[in-house]
Amino acid sequence: MFGRLMPKEGRFFEFFNEHADLVVQGSRELAELIASGDDLERRAHVIESVEKRADRITRSTIELLHKTFITPLDRDDIHQLITKMDDILDLIEDAAQLVYIYDIRVVTEQERRLADICVACCEKVQAAVKLLSNMKNAAAIMQICEEIDRFESEADHVMRAAMAKLFRDEPDVRQVIKLRAVYQTLETVTDVCEDVANIIEGIVLENS
Repeated sequence: MFGRLMPKEGRFFEFFNEHADLVVQGSRELAELIASGDDLERRAHVIESVEKRADRITRSTIELLHKTFITPLDRDDIHQLITKMDDILDLIEDAAQLVYIYDIRVVTEQERRLADICVACCEKVQAAVKLLSNMKNAAAIMQICEEIDRFESEADHVMRAAMAKLFRDEPDVRQVIKLRAVYQTLETVTDVCEDVANIIEGIVLENS
């Protein structure tokens, strides 16, 4: 009786979905920034704006978590999921700022490929999050999480090849330092997407 009278559930899944949409938007903006090699300041500012919107959703989710008596998922899972999703966008913004600050206008094949994998990972995170409100989707969610793992492994391979080519072929030490930082940040985006997939897998296993 007491539980039924307390605030219940709230807008957690709506917040997850809104945040995931921004993660995808940010990743696509980053891929376009990298592919274009122009108008870097404006494009980086757009990504910064997306990240700030996502920060507000993260704060709203955590505030709601403190106000809600009965939550649809474990409280720690809710906190981990929204904060780790926010980490994805933080890294996307970091990558955009690196490209802008370092004024990287000549795009390597490996840089473009890593950016594309980031988009693919973020789209899979979005797809998994959108199914999370119904545990009848458990099998589909787990399949999506496996696909995120495969993309992360692909990013590892691209990263290693990129670093080998960079140290072998690039004579300008400053360019090596710049591209290495961008490569590492892009690869870390996929690592954090995998972290989100692991959190979601845990949620599914606990609730299905």
